[in-house]
Amino acid sequence: MKTSAAEHQPIRALAVVGATASGKSALALALAAHLGGEILSVDSMQVYRGMDIGTAKPSAAERAAVAHHLIDICDPRTSFSVAEYIPLALAAAREVTARGRLPILCGGTGLYLDALLRGEAPAALASDPVLHAQLENDLATYGASALHARLRAVDPESADAIHENNTRRVLRALEIYLCSGKPKSVWDRESRRRPPTLDLCCIRLCYHRRDTLNDRIDRRVDEMMAAGLLNEVRRLAADGVFSQNSTAAAAIGYKELLPVLDGRQTVADAVENLKLATRHYAKRQETWFAARPYARPLYCDDENGRLLQKEDLVAAALAVWQSAAH
Repeated sequence: MKTSAAEHQPIRALAVVGATASGKSALALALAAHLGGEILSVDSMQVYRGMDIGTAKPSAAERAAVAHHLIDICDPRTSFSVAEYIPLALAAAREVTARGRLPILCGGTGLYLDALLRGEAPAALASDPVLHAQLENDLATYGASALHARLRAVDPESADAIHENNTRRVLRALEIYLCSGKPKSVWDRESRRRPPTLDLCCIRLCYHRRDTLNDRIDRRVDEMMAAGLLNEVRRLAADGVFSQNSTAAAAIGYKELLPVLDGRQTVADAVENLKLATRHYAKRQETWFAARPYARPLYCDDENGRLLQKEDLVAAALAVWQSAAH
């Protein structure tokens, strides 16, 4: 199938990224109103239908005010991967641009954004559930060293870059080679030479004081519980979501409350665990995005921890966008 020249042109886009509860969604909504934008979710959990409160999906009113994409696109009983996300996100960005609107990427799943910036790499699409299950079985049977040695035999460059104890990456590199016939290291080099898919201005929300963000996280968890998060977890469990989809079962906001359902933990203890897990996750997100040179930091507070007024934060974000356009 022939592709048009427009499909090879980088897509002009804005992104708002950062840790959970940092204020990404509110800022993206405000920027969409100012710039005539539509929002593309960059969240690996918001793709699942019915996982609403725990993933902090935008409300019905927010979605009515500004068009949102890549939310509620997958049954929660089935897995969803970055390989499936990339073509859907690129198609959505092109459609938004074709309407004369600005794609505004918003979310905290850094892996998805990194992959999207690299483009639709065939290595990301090389996947075979049967083969993956076989590799998992081989790992359990023969051990990590044997699988790492198998990787070294077909892709020594990847073997040098991946420690044998990082079994998830070892298995993935083997899967890519066995599915495509080409080593992951070769795909990675070709991907780096590929023209960028996005002409992106990326704003990274951050805070001078960690306790300011932690307080926001604690309030969000309390609000989720008040909105019925425990009932959402109970409903999803009854529907077989967590027994059929290990990704959903491991999602923050859900796995911490599962012990409540069978009486292994009190609600109060589960909520404290959820707050702690969310703070740890936020720290990992901050570390990830801080290491990305394309993500421009925008502080939401001053050095004393006082939050900026919404209009000041929006004005600062618009200034970053305008400077990137010149």
